[in-house]
Amino acid sequence: MSEHDEGHDEGVTTLAKQGSITFVGNVINGAFGFAIVMLMTRFVSPSVYGLWVLSTSVILFAQVFGNLGLPLAIDYFVPQYLDDGERGKAKGVILQVTATVLVTSSLVAFALAAGSRVVGDFFQEPAMRIALLLLSVTIPMLAIYNVLLTSYYSIKKLQYRVVMRDLVRPTVRFAVTAGLLLSGFGLLGLIGGYVVGLFVAIAVGTALFVYKAWDLLTTTTELVAAKPLVTYSVPLAMTSVVFVLMGQVDYFVVGYFLNSDDVGIYRVGYMLGSGLMIIFNSLSPVFKPLIAETRENVDLVEQRFRIMARWIVGITLPIAIVLSLGADSYLAVLYTPQYAAASLVVILLCGAFLFNVTFGGPDGSLLQGMGYSRFVFANTLVLFGANFLVSAALVPLVGIEGAAIGSATALVLVGCLSLAEIYYLDGIHPFTRDFAKVVAAGVPATVAGAPIVVFLESDALIVGLLPVAVIGTYLGTLIATDAFTDEDVRMAAEFSPTLERWLPVG
Repeated sequence: MSEHDEGHDEGVTTLAKQGSITFVGNVINGAFGFAIVMLMTRFVSPSVYGLWVLSTSVILFAQVFGNLGLPLAIDYFVPQYLDDGERGKAKGVILQVTATVLVTSSLVAFALAAGSRVVGDFFQEPAMRIALLLLSVTIPMLAIYNVLLTSYYSIKKLQYRVVMRDLVRPTVRFAVTAGLLLSGFGLLGLIGGYVVGLFVAIAVGTALFVYKAWDLLTTTTELVAAKPLVTYSVPLAMTSVVFVLMGQVDYFVVGYFLNSDDVGIYRVGYMLGSGLMIIFNSLSPVFKPLIAETRENVDLVEQRFRIMARWIVGITLPIAIVLSLGADSYLAVLYTPQYAAASLVVILLCGAFLFNVTFGGPDGSLLQGMGYSRFVFANTLVLFGANFLVSAALVPLVGIEGAAIGSATALVLVGCLSLAEIYYLDGIHPFTRDFAKVVAAGVPATVAGAPIVVFLESDALIVGLLPVAVIGTYLGTLIATDAFTDEDVRMAAEFSPTLERWLPVG
């Protein structure tokens, strides 16, 4: 592909424009997520918070079996039926999926409620029985919530997903949780905020969907064959099971070998380290279809992969440096000093997530877009297997750091596999001189930030000054090394015309 063509890839514009929408939603959701955890850690003990984490992990795992992956069929089949003018069938898919997941998720909820004592005994936490009994009602609620999300995708109304998922739910949850905790309800306050936030989000989401899709919902219903829906959804459900296990396995392992307060401390460290996913999660939903639509043009795919990799590492690297250098201070200030015990967890996960998201992320978005679903599934099994085996072996020996080593090992291993596979299959790689400049800028940024951590004793000062030193030095190094390209200017233009004019190119 010529240099002229590369400079006019409309996919770059789409990646920036759509990615910016999801980025805003992710930032708002992430900010509320951190705020809610900060609230929890100040009003309940680490043991109660750890019990909460274990209980919600069980719920999230159970709800995958409750919905059987069927909501994923909505944003696959409905757009096709709408494109073919078969609106009755599009409505039929939504109604059939909704009815089915209501039944299956309710059955799973009853089963979990009946077995809550067994689960509590397994983790040696008797209080989990009460938490699981109360939270079991959220399994069918989560099924409907996922149906609404995929329904928004299917009619291309992502802004309403942002309203429901990123605005309404966290706002209501935070307000209700705060009120209940201030009233002294403890664990019941955490449960109440979670349930009420989810219920209100579903109510608002349903109202918005009915309003925006009224023409579709008033169309005469045409039921479709169940087999294609199940055939498409069940394999993805199995993949989802592995993904959910991967996300919760650390808490299960820590909860089994250690105490609930260790689970709470580890959860805070994991959340801070995994915050680096926000840039990847904003671009990935747009990146995958951009790759899929041009997968026959390997040169264009490689160009888009390189642009995404540079932007992800360029934004994520300085954040990783700040969190790694100041882990103790950020944990102590954002939460409470007792959570500083998770500082090594933050450092390990920052490095691992940075490496993994730069080269395709834990879900292998590049491989998915290229159609290599079997490789994605195999990598997912490796991710879960490595995480579980290393964590189970090390947690009894070194504590919560063993779980962090397990996650970090799995993330780096799968990142390497993704790189090797896409290079073997299509000769694609992200390594260029421009990419090297972005990575190398992290060295002087680290050098600039280290003295602040070493010589300042105040955690508040470190939290305030460290980002200024690291990010300022990082940007200065990028400018000094002429690291910005024409594609960067086009990406920046979609976010801010002022930013576009500021970027020095050439």
